[in-house]
Amino acid sequence: MKEKWKSIWYKLRSMRIQVFAVVFLVGILPVILFSNIVVKAYNAQIISQKTNELKAYGNVISNLALSTGYLSGQESDAVERESEEVANAYQGRVLIVDSNLRVIKDTYGLEEGKTAISTEVIQCFYSPDSEYINEIGDYTQLTIPIVDSATGSVSGAVLISFSMKSLNLLVESVNYRLLLIMAAIAIFILLFAYLYSNFLSKPLTKMRNTIDNVTNGDPDVSLSLSTYSEVATISDSFNKMLGHIKEQDESMKDFVSNVSHELKTPLTSMKVLSDSLLSQTGVPEELYQEFMGDINNEIERMTQIINDLLSMVKLEKNQANMVITSCSINDLIEQLLKRIRPIAAERNIELIYESFRPVIADIDEVKMSIALNNLIINAIKYNYDDGWVRVTLNADHKFFYVKIQDSGVGIPEDAQDKIFERFYRVDKARSRETGGTGLGLALTRSAILLHRGSIKLHSKEKEGTTFTVRIPLNYITTET
Repeated sequence: MKEKWKSIWYKLRSMRIQVFAVVFLVGILPVILFSNIVVKAYNAQIISQKTNELKAYGNVISNLALSTGYLSGQESDAVERESEEVANAYQGRVLIVDSNLRVIKDTYGLEEGKTAISTEVIQCFYSPDSEYINEIGDYTQLTIPIVDSATGSVSGAVLISFSMKSLNLLVESVNYRLLLIMAAIAIFILLFAYLYSNFLSKPLTKMRNTIDNVTNGDPDVSLSLSTYSEVATISDSFNKMLGHIKEQDESMKDFVSNVSHELKTPLTSMKVLSDSLLSQTGVPEELYQEFMGDINNEIERMTQIINDLLSMVKLEKNQANMVITSCSINDLIEQLLKRIRPIAAERNIELIYESFRPVIADIDEVKMSIALNNLIINAIKYNYDDGWVRVTLNADHKFFYVKIQDSGVGIPEDAQDKIFERFYRVDKARSRETGGTGLGLALTRSAILLHRGSIKLHSKEKEGTTFTVRIPLNYITTET
């Protein structure tokens, strides 16, 4: 039962059903309200019109009764005839009452000579300026005082009862026609609400189907929705997301291909070297040691590739793995340069450090060390003998800046947009000589981005390269 109610609730939460219900109710409720107002106004108008007509006839009978002395016992054919005509015309009854409340005329002939004990008749003698209307079953009774214009006193009253059957039939006919019109309008609104809700939900259904196709392994799809500006914006964002997914997929394929290639190369070399040793007998010790040295170099290369890959995986994890501490950037760079100076000295490369002010920043010391170490090592590796590398540290109130310049070989302009890609090497032959894996700058960029920083490159071939790193002094955690 619980699952059943959950299923019903889930369906009721559907935008299609809710839009249908809202459009239908917003359309039908004003129609119902308007129709009720129209019917009531029509009924009131008909009754008012009929009452005004009877008031006019009642005043005629009242004037005739006064002028002919009918209330004093005088006979009057005019009063009799007018009373009968009004009663017949309106399928009702006319009574004339004198000042003693005695009925002197009854078109039905039932109450003549009797006393008319009626609240409305009695009130006429106290309020000569008023008429009284009350409903008695299917009849409406109008009580009109007979006022003597000379004295201003009430001399009697005229009671006119008229049938409401014809009016009720007319009202029922109007109500029936109005009901038919309302039914037609309701059907139209129902159809419009259904079509409109379908129209609104169709883009979402199409989007869901597209997402299902992507989930089922078909990324070569696109979404084109232009019904509303908001939907078109979502469509554009969705297509951008699909494009990003495709790029990520291609990047992953390239990454796997590059990893396979990078690991296969040293394995192939080791296989060739080991096969050469195994295929020969009585191998001289010198040759054996040479081959084993080559195999050892390939093993070291594989180890470096694997270590770089592991480092990259760690760097690309979310910010929860960032170990942020307040650190002296000056001390950090000095420690790095102390370890690197022997490497630079082997090629007589001058390592210059310039610090303009003490800098304290919130960083992950390990990750920042990886980034700066890779940049400085690259500046030494891809430099000329007897060259120079200059490391500059500066800061403002929001960021610190590390600039690494070298007098090296430079980077071709067509390769500068690709150097941060994994396994990309400008000169593959030279990179193998220097022991590069093509992951160093990718690692550097990842570490800098994790610090909410940026890295810029300026380089010309044979004129050197400059990397500028900008990092916020205060690390800001973004909510996930």
